[in-house]
Order: sequence, then C-alpha cells, then structure tokens
Amino acid sequence: MEWLNTKGPVELKDLKGKFVLLDFWTYCCINCMHILPELKELEHDYANQLVVIGVHSAKFENEKDAKNIEEAILRYEIEHPVVNDNNLKIWNNYSVSSWPTMYLIDPEGNVVYLRRGEFLADDIRGILDGAIPYYRANGSLDEKPIQFDLLAYSQKPTPLRFPGKILADEKSGRLFIADSNHNRIVISSLDGELQEVIGTGEIGAADGAYSEAQFDHPQGMALVQDTLYVADTENHLLRKINLADKKVETIAGVGRQGSSNETWPGMGENASLDNLPPRFIGTPKTTAINSPWALWPHGDSLYIAMAGPHQIWKMKLDESEIGPYAGNGREDIVDGPLLPAIPYQQGFSSFAQPSGLTSDGKTLFVADSEGSSIREVPFNPRGSVGTLVGTSKLSSARLFTFGDIDGTARRAKLQHALGVCYVDGIIYTADTYNNKIKSIDAKTGFVKTIAGTGKPGTADDPAQFDEPAGLTHAGGKLYIADTNNHLIRVLDLKTNQVSTLTINGLEPLPVKQRPEAPAEAVQK
Repeated sequence: MEWLNTKGPVELKDLKGKFVLLDFWTYCCINCMHILPELKELEHDYANQLVVIGVHSAKFENEKDAKNIEEAILRYEIEHPVVNDNNLKIWNNYSVSSWPTMYLIDPEGNVVYLRRGEFLADDIRGILDGAIPYYRANGSLDEKPIQFDLLAYSQKPTPLRFPGKILADEKSGRLFIADSNHNRIVISSLDGELQEVIGTGEIGAADGAYSEAQFDHPQGMALVQDTLYVADTENHLLRKINLADKKVETIAGVGRQGSSNETWPGMGENASLDNLPPRFIGTPKTTAINSPWALWPHGDSLYIAMAGPHQIWKMKLDESEIGPYAGNGREDIVDGPLLPAIPYQQGFSSFAQPSGLTSDGKTLFVADSEGSSIREVPFNPRGSVGTLVGTSKLSSARLFTFGDIDGTARRAKLQHALGVCYVDGIIYTADTYNNKIKSIDAKTGFVKTIAGTGKPGTADDPAQFDEPAGLTHAGGKLYIADTNNHLIRVLDLKTNQVSTLTINGLEPLPVKQRPEAPAEAVQK
C-alpha cells in the first residue's frame, strides 16, 4: 500500500496502546469533507491517546492516483497519515459499503465502535472520555506523543493556494478570485494587476473592513451592482462585500453546518399559492445552511448550489427569506418537478453535490459533480429539472457512471465536473477529474474537448490543467481557476490558445511549519 502524509508505512501493531480511528473516505465526497474538521478537533484534543488513519478508498478513477490524493490532503489540510486503498482491499476487509465510514480500535487492538455517515467530534469524545480511564488504569494505554511527517511541512509558498471559483466582470474590468486555501478573496484587473485583497488569510468568520474580515475556504461568488456575494463554504455562511464601502457582512447561516432536519426550514406564507408544492423558507441569519458552493443572481433572488444537502436553494436579495428551490434531498441524478411537499419524497428532482452554476437567463445550468452531469433547472417554479448531459436516464449506477468521452449527449461522459460557464449558446465546463475544459451545446448537449491533454500539468501548449474547478468569461476569454496548480489560466475562445495569468503584486502567504516535537515524541 502507498502511505501518504507520513515518512513510511504505518502498521496497526506499531500503534498498540493507542486508540486508532480508521476513516474510510474519498476526496470528492462532501460528507467526507464535513467530518475532516471533526477529526482534526479530536486529533488535537487527544493528541497523546488517539491516532487517526485515513483510508482513501477511491470512487472516481482520478482519485486512485497517489499524487491526486496528496493534493487533496493539502487542500483539506489533513494532519494524519493516509493509506491509498485504490483497489479497495482494506475497504473489503472491513466490509465497508459507504463513505464515510469509521472504525474505532481500542489500545488492545479490538474494534470497539463502528459509525457510518457523518458524525461530530462530541460523538466520539463521549466514547473516549468514558474509556480512557479504564485503559489507563490497566496499563494498556500508551500516551507518548506521535508526530507525523506531514506533506504540508515541505510545501513552497504560492501567491494563490488552491483557488476554487473565479468571477469576471467585463464592465468594470475586474477579476474576482476565491483564493480558497488562503481564506481570502483577491481582486485584480482582467490582465492581472492586483487591486484588492479581502481577508486576513486566517480561518475565521469576522465581518468588517477588508483588512479585518475572515473566511473559511470560500468558493462561489456573484456580483450584483456594487455587491459581491460569497459562498463562505466551510463556515456554512453567505457573505456580502460592499465594494464601495470595502466592508464584509454575514447575511445567511449561523456559522455551523446545518443538519439534515434543518435543511427544510418552516413553511412560508406562500405555501398554497396557485397549488404549488409548499416551499420551506426561513430567515437567512437564523437558518443553518450546509456547504454553499456556487452562486448565481437572477431577478430578485440569489440561487445557491448547496452541496451539503444536494439541493439548489434560493435567497431573496433583500435578505428576507431563504430555503430550498429544487431537489428532494436525496443524493442522486433524477429529473422531475422541482421540490416535494415533504423532504426526500420520491418522484421529484434529485441532485448529487451541485458545485457550479451558470445561466442563459431562462435556465439555470448546474454542474452536478457526484453524478458527473450537467443539469437544467427552470426559473419557472412550475417547471421540471432536466439533464443536458449525464446519467439521469440510467436505471442504476447513476452516481458511478463517468468517463472522458466527447460526442452526443447520449454518448458523452464527464468525470466530476465542478464548473460551468454559459457563453452564446455554449456551456463551457471544467471537467475537473479529466483535467480538461469542454464545450457543451446548450440545446443538443453535444460535448467537445477544447483544451487539456487529460494529463495533469502546467503547460500552455498543448494545454494542461490539474483539477480545474472554476470558469468565468469576459472579452472573448475564459478565465479558469486551475485549482491544484494554484494558478489562473486564460483560454482565448477565438484561437483556443491557453496562457497563464500572473497576478502582479500578490504576495505568497507563509506555509505550515514543522513544530518542535517533545523529546519523547515518536517520529513517523
């Protein structure tokens, strides 16, 4: 097995005396992402008693590659060793059937706890707090600290760090970049001259002036006049930035992940209008939301790709209400009416981790990443969700059918596409795990690769990308957030030539430094 984020292989027998938490995960999975902060909290609180091991059991073909897993380890700032279970050997030995799954092994080598799905640190804390005194008393608990040789300790500073989404405004000549792992928003001119940096770079949720504000791995953005809306993804918040006053303000969310029974807030007064299905709405600042990933303004509303509950949400721009707009909450690729009367009701539309939004003014196009599909959502609430390219017509395996095939909508396949951008009848997509940019005819669904060899890299000719995630358009050019390359790329739609944009004046932020280990610490 390939071991990552540590000097070498880690064997369970060498961890006797520790609690060992095996986390079966795959890096595309939003539920797996949700528990990573919980694992980090446990690792810090029980540094001398608990060792977490990530067992990366890939879903997508691209996720089997060790280099791609290393990038995910860095992007998610993981602080424990990870084993590449690319052939699902450990997965099968432990009879795992879904992501995430965790096993807790006690200091004597016995599996004592199994948990499928998401959990909170406090769920495991209760078990550890009850058990540690017992193992400490019988002498089987080893409380020597262990320090792992993390990938983060060998990284070089870069001006951008895993940029996720990008937004161009041709009218003002500005480019807005979600510098996700620097926890800030960068504004430059379209030719790369730095204008503003919004955020301190430290993880947090502080409002205020640009130099005081904080974010936590922001993603999608939307511009309405002088207001920039930001999906503050890992804070589970929506923020707005007054570009004239240079102030950041929180407008939706409560600062923690909304649970499944909170993703359908109380019914609004408009529930019976014209026999529409009731729409559940809440007040934005008191409604818990869940991993907002992309934003799109239309009319008097802001549409939100809410990756966590697998839905499209809508918030009034006057900030009077927020709630689901499409999707029954089941993770799937299913077409049908927008929204059921009750959560999870079948016969209605289903999404699978929606992560990108664009529009032609009539239809909202969605990059539905876990189903490798491009969906169509009408702005008419009486309409139905459709699929332009993807798996909705399959009778099974809709979340497990993917590939790298151009051609007709029936034949074409994508692999975990995260970004979409509509321009003159064409939907350009960041086909993320294929490391390509593709065009999709918005009427026929015909797919064509326009840039990218498929192999990760930074070359401009022939163009290479490394898990690009965001797209935007201005002046006949596509601007691309080339996430794992920490770069912004530019694709000229007339010549199909790719170039790399330098943000002049943007300074790198410091990288994680290796801490000094206690004298008795075991190095791994």
